[in-house]
Amino acid sequence: MAVRKLYAGAKLRETRQRLGLTQKDFGAKLGVSLPYLNQMENNNRPLSTTVVLALAQEFGFDVTELSTGDAERLVSDMREALADPVFGTEPPPLADLRLTASNAPALARAFLELHRAYRQTHERLASLDEALGREDARSPASPWDEVRDFFHYCDNYIDAVDRAAERLAEGAGPGGIAALARQRLRDMGIGVTEADTTTLRRFDRESGILTLSARAPAETRRFQMLLQLALLTQDDLLEATLDFARFQSEAARAIAKMGLANYFAGAALMPYGVFLSTAQRVRHDLEVLASRFGASIEQVCHRLSTLQRPGAKGIPFFFVRVDQAGTITKRHSATRLQFARFGGACPLWNVHRAFETPGRFLRQLAETPDGVRYISLARDVSKPGGSFGAPVRRFAIALGCEIKHAGDVVYADDLDVSNARAFEPIGISCRICERTDCHQRSVPPLERRLQVTPDERGVLPYRVG
Repeated sequence: MAVRKLYAGAKLRETRQRLGLTQKDFGAKLGVSLPYLNQMENNNRPLSTTVVLALAQEFGFDVTELSTGDAERLVSDMREALADPVFGTEPPPLADLRLTASNAPALARAFLELHRAYRQTHERLASLDEALGREDARSPASPWDEVRDFFHYCDNYIDAVDRAAERLAEGAGPGGIAALARQRLRDMGIGVTEADTTTLRRFDRESGILTLSARAPAETRRFQMLLQLALLTQDDLLEATLDFARFQSEAARAIAKMGLANYFAGAALMPYGVFLSTAQRVRHDLEVLASRFGASIEQVCHRLSTLQRPGAKGIPFFFVRVDQAGTITKRHSATRLQFARFGGACPLWNVHRAFETPGRFLRQLAETPDGVRYISLARDVSKPGGSFGAPVRRFAIALGCEIKHAGDVVYADDLDVSNARAFEPIGISCRICERTDCHQRSVPPLERRLQVTPDERGVLPYRVG
């Protein structure tokens, strides 16, 4: 089998600039000439084995960061953006998108940001149309996309916040992280109490009382206490991280701050090093991990998707949560599988079937159109209102990884991972899915020509050429 050449010019250039070295000095440390380094940085030549080894030995560089994960993510996002009808029906070839993602990632991100801005402007106009009584109006845009993109391109791992939470957890005694958090709050003059209320968390700054809902599960109360501790003790760190992100609106910044506080709470509840080693030892058994760390299944799944610390990475997982309408409400992928940014998840995916089997884990072997195979685990997640007649919020979550990691995941046991026919075909979104014979297709793919035969009807009212 031919060895795939590694073109990582953008990453190599970013590394040199981060170290503050000229091309001449960087080339000398890597043992290559200035012209050769220049060619590699411009992707005219692949990275040689000598350079890869020198990066690891000379700079302690995690060579796994040279993988195409970021490029694949950019390609997926650009393909979905280009599926917008505003670009017409003839999108650029996939090869061109891959060249852009690998050679000019900053340009690719600028294009995505421009398209996002266009969508927001278009939706604001649609909102105005709605106020004027237009029938074809759509709902206004929200800053959620901007915040999601921030975490998405950070690989859902925020190093400074993660390490700060880990340092806090190191001080936990026999009572665990909850006792430590309660003591830290007490030292600040803050009392923690519980009340029969539907409000999960309420902090009264005047009285210094933090009230948690007695109706919420213990793991939720524990998490909310840690979240409040993060807001009170880690403000400088959170604000510095937000300054780095450069959000375009105060609303996005406020949402992102809560996201970072949530991140801190999860990382304190499940500190990186201990959680990673435990997950590896129990082969990522979600129920065992939830019991060991006093967390919910959803919290454990989310934490597993963040284990991407350079030099100590866990299995690259994808994690997603959908509501009963199929709308994605949480999404992250450290794998090559990327979720639709707009709309719902592929209907062939087992996450939708989880609503039919409450309390059970569903396993699925799946293959995407690019030929990559995954194992996916899905389960329903209900959030009761805490009293009779109170509304129950129902979601389904899915966690998965590429099949090459099956041996490290307990849920792959007894599945026939060597049988190609055992893998179900799934996609990302109908508009960019390349499958021509999918019986669940909702809209035609924009990259293909349609053939309509009046005297013949198959599963779909058209054929995809």
